[in-house]
Amino acid sequence: MITAILAIIAGLALLVWSADRFVEGSASTARHFGVPPLLIGMIIVGFGTSAPEMVVSALAASQGNPGIALGNAYGSNITNIALILGLTALISPIAVHSQVLRKELPILTAVTILAAWQIGDGEITRWDAWVLLSSFFGLMAWTIWQGMKKKPDALADEMDQELKEHAMPIRRSVFWLILGLLLLIGSSRVLVWGAVEIARGLGVSDLIIGLTIVAVGTSLPELASSVIATRKKEHDIALGNILGSNLFNTLAVVGIAGVIHPMSVEPEVFSRDMMVMAGLTLSLFFIGYGFMGRPGRINRYEGWALFACYIGYLVCLTKGAF
Repeated sequence: MITAILAIIAGLALLVWSADRFVEGSASTARHFGVPPLLIGMIIVGFGTSAPEMVVSALAASQGNPGIALGNAYGSNITNIALILGLTALISPIAVHSQVLRKELPILTAVTILAAWQIGDGEITRWDAWVLLSSFFGLMAWTIWQGMKKKPDALADEMDQELKEHAMPIRRSVFWLILGLLLLIGSSRVLVWGAVEIARGLGVSDLIIGLTIVAVGTSLPELASSVIATRKKEHDIALGNILGSNLFNTLAVVGIAGVIHPMSVEPEVFSRDMMVMAGLTLSLFFIGYGFMGRPGRINRYEGWALFACYIGYLVCLTKGAF
């Protein structure tokens, strides 16, 4: 058990560090090849911060641990909104004024409904997984098309400023991209092994471990990037990280895992976890959008409410685990 705990601690630490290097290397490399800042912010950074979830869930599925694979994806979505967005809003209220982000939230809601419909029958087949991946690639194509229009956008401006502040030579960019990816894979293997061993030792399901320890661990890059962006008043990057990551998790992470190995879905995933995920997603309409002339804003009271939701969710999981 001690070895498994150390494996999780070491795996998470290396996972977060390598994900950060991977994001920096990818974004800088893309900038050298002339990719617009908006696309870097929405696609490359979104992919990079979701890379831990992708690799961990793919490895878990290939090793026959669907609970970790699915719990990691949906648990990360819940963590992103309730814990990370809640804590970020407590540090500094988040202004919501990017038109691109206003388009992403309805899409995320539709994707969440699709995911709920798929797991309603208690399984994710390869056909379901391919539908998710097809939706993901279609969404990426639409995003690229939108980004190439080069309309003024707050997220694009913030991303351009961020890239200029962290500019690096092309060779160093490619080096960190490759090294970060390799370390991501290695640290994910260590993390999955440790998570499985702890689940066996405590007598709890892989799903619970995936929804808690693994989900929080793989969401640490989103936490770090959102907090840093908020402290710099780059609110659209902070919110964009969360919405983009949840889209990646729901479509790409679950899709990749399902293609590798079809997954049976425990009933509580739909009745408990999916309902919490959907409720949190819908709540962003009311706390993030501006209505009747009021600018969109996630204030500290709403941050506390989101954080309280996460604590309540953990209590619910704990009661059901033992």
